[in-house]
Amino acid sequence: MASDDGSSVAATQSGPSQKTSWFDKTRRILLVIGIIYAVILLLLCTPFFQRQTLYLNNIRIPLFPKFDLPEKYGLAPNKTLNMMIPTQDGESLGAWFVLSDRYYHKLSASPTRESLAAEHIQVAVRNHPTILFLHGNAATRAFSARVQHYLTFSSRFGANILAIDYRGFGDSTGTPSEQGLIRDARAAWDWLARKGTIAQDVLIVGHSLGTGAGAALTKELGRDGITPKGLVLLSPFSSIREVLETYQLFGLLPLTKPLAMIPWASNLISWVLVHKFDTLKIVPDIDLPVLIAHAENDWDIPDSHSDVLFNAFLDRVLPKVEVPGNALTATKEEYKAMSSSIKKRQAAKEKLVHQVDIPGFGHTESFWDEKRQRNVTLVKTLWGAHDYCGAQEGVQDAIGRLFGFF
Repeated sequence: MASDDGSSVAATQSGPSQKTSWFDKTRRILLVIGIIYAVILLLLCTPFFQRQTLYLNNIRIPLFPKFDLPEKYGLAPNKTLNMMIPTQDGESLGAWFVLSDRYYHKLSASPTRESLAAEHIQVAVRNHPTILFLHGNAATRAFSARVQHYLTFSSRFGANILAIDYRGFGDSTGTPSEQGLIRDARAAWDWLARKGTIAQDVLIVGHSLGTGAGAALTKELGRDGITPKGLVLLSPFSSIREVLETYQLFGLLPLTKPLAMIPWASNLISWVLVHKFDTLKIVPDIDLPVLIAHAENDWDIPDSHSDVLFNAFLDRVLPKVEVPGNALTATKEEYKAMSSSIKKRQAAKEKLVHQVDIPGFGHTESFWDEKRQRNVTLVKTLWGAHDYCGAQEGVQDAIGRLFGFF
């Protein structure tokens, strides 16, 4: 009896202690997580850490690349020229120029590296379309996902491809920045122009980070009176600020959403953001045909960013909503006019936008902009994640049809 009573008392005494111990451990874990989260946010407020996080240019994939041996990464013998392209501000960009399959296969013999530079590139760009490919952050032009795009564009589209590594990436010199990447994209365009490429034969294709540089390049070319074939945005973002607000670690944990609970903190990172890449702001300056493609299973950049961009293009052709100047003093007639304008806008949208659902693949939305004589298309895929959206044949078919490759 005494033994049983003693055990019972001991068990009773140990219960609260165990609960307290578990509570203390949980509290310490949450405290550590909170400290780590706060440190990350503070680091994001520094230009250096912003640059390292956004560009990830020090992640060199593949390791120890041999850029002068593109055959190692799956390209045909002497089909690709490895070179350096100078920029206006004195940097040198590592680049690959890949010949169109349709040109390469018509050659009686495989070209030499010397003849590629001296002869074949000039002939190829005069006789076949060219894609200027601007890749995303991290890795290099030899990354397998990017090489897969070159192979596809060369074979299915019969296009030449110019792919560059931005400053600070791969074997390029310099340090990446927003203005630096835009200069790099322009340097690649100018190189093609010097080779005799016709502007209307060049399609600008940006992926992820490259969509920011591609949109900015398109705006700059338009300002200079230059009209490319069009613009393709693969897995784009509307702006870096929106990326920070919507980014989820591992597709589950929101990065900056907790800041919304603190009135002043939600704008903290935006105030100190150095690299903005505000593609949404550039939309009114783009008058070319545009195709936007995004995978719904993209964990890096939510596909809602593509919806925002597509709707921004669409907004330019829809009737405006008549909003009262002051909601507090608005009259009944003003609210009635607003309601009527909203209905007209919705009716115009339903009439203008053509949507096609494709079982097993996704869906497309498109509209014709009569004023600018161009098509704007949104392709949403079920698959492809972030890096392989453009490798989906359904996306390639949409690009091929819209820009006349087929």
